[in-house]
Amino acid sequence: MPYIKRRQRKLYVNIVPLVDVLTVLLFFFIVTMQFKEIKVLNITMPEIKTAGINQIDEQILIAIDASGGLFYNGISVSNQQLSEALIATSKMKDDLSILIMADEATELKVITEVMDLCRNNQFNKIRLQSR
Repeated sequence: MPYIKRRQRKLYVNIVPLVDVLTVLLFFFIVTMQFKEIKVLNITMPEIKTAGINQIDEQILIAIDASGGLFYNGISVSNQQLSEALIATSKMKDDLSILIMADEATELKVITEVMDLCRNNQFNKIRLQSR
């Protein structure tokens, strides 16, 4: 009785369903991902119609809330502490730009005092954030 040899099928992995599943997962993660905005405070920025887009890599962020409270890179500080922080930063690197984010209800006096502190410490690249 002769034996009939059967050809064995080659084993392979079908990658089309794998790619489909990965595409669905990738789409799911992209849709459900929460994009985080950089906000220091709950402040309402004043709106400027003619504002342009600036791209600056390194900067110091100073925020001022509606009551005049100061924040240096997200940390609550007093006027004296802000001055000391600016002095220390200017000794390390003096070509940084400063971004001032002030609530629209902030008094102009507080903003100009912060700008004077910056200029007194040799920071001349000062920008104001708007919406």
